Amino acid sequence: MPVKVLIVEDNPVARSFLCRVVRESFSDIQHITEAGDLESARRQVALAGGPRGLHGVDPFKLVLVDLELPDGNGMELLAELTAYPATKIVTTLYSDDEHLFPALQCGADGYLLKEDRFEVLVEELQKIVRGQPPLSPAIARRLLAHFRHGGEGPGGDTGLTRATGFSTSRPVPIDPAPDHDRLTPRESEVLTYLSKGFTIKEIASLMGIKWFTVNDHIKSIYKKLNVSSRAEAAVLASKQGLV
Repeated sequence: MPVKVLIVEDNPVARSFLCRVVRESFSDIQHITEAGDLESARRQVALAGGPRGLHGVDPFKLVLVDLELPDGNGMELLAELTAYPATKIVTTLYSDDEHLFPALQCGADGYLLKEDRFEVLVEELQKIVRGQPPLSPAIARRLLAHFRHGGEGPGGDTGLTRATGFSTSRPVPIDPAPDHDRLTPRESEVLTYLSKGFTIKEIASLMGIKWFTVNDHIKSIYKKLNVSSRAEAAVLASKQGLV
């Protein structure tokens, strides 16, 4: 059966990459619709049956959602689409508990990191047809560690709870000590551009590297500074005189 896909991603390079991943993952893709912000995504959903996927309208069967968008957070869209008849997958840079568990509680059926290799993302998306939740390896390890340690918190029967039978209770976030002095020269350069508001694509162009490499630097920066967003990173960097 032909499948309609919605990709919600503000970065054009990342959006194009995800389109290629989707086309490689499934042989029955009918059409891929792209949206660069929440407003556009909501407009496309309205055309495809509304938040509940009204009878008689051909709805999207797969929705990929970035969490950080120009006009809001992708979790807002996930919460609005809890009754929508589609598999909803988060595609993001964030691998921390502060983003992972709320996304699952909002109804995400999978969680993929955009910095993963093309082949890894294809392999994970193909799990959908086998009834398995697409999870980046790093996310699978985080969830496994959480369950092994008996994490407790306000869980709900959404997302991976339905797919795996496990509770997605939110754990106490790991809070390692900041390690500012270990930022590499490349990471410091990326952080400087982030602090000035440049996009990932612009940073890649300015530094003469691939956007995937920028993603890797950002992930490392977040881990070392113990933050989960570019805004937090920029504020902390400014306060500490790192940029």
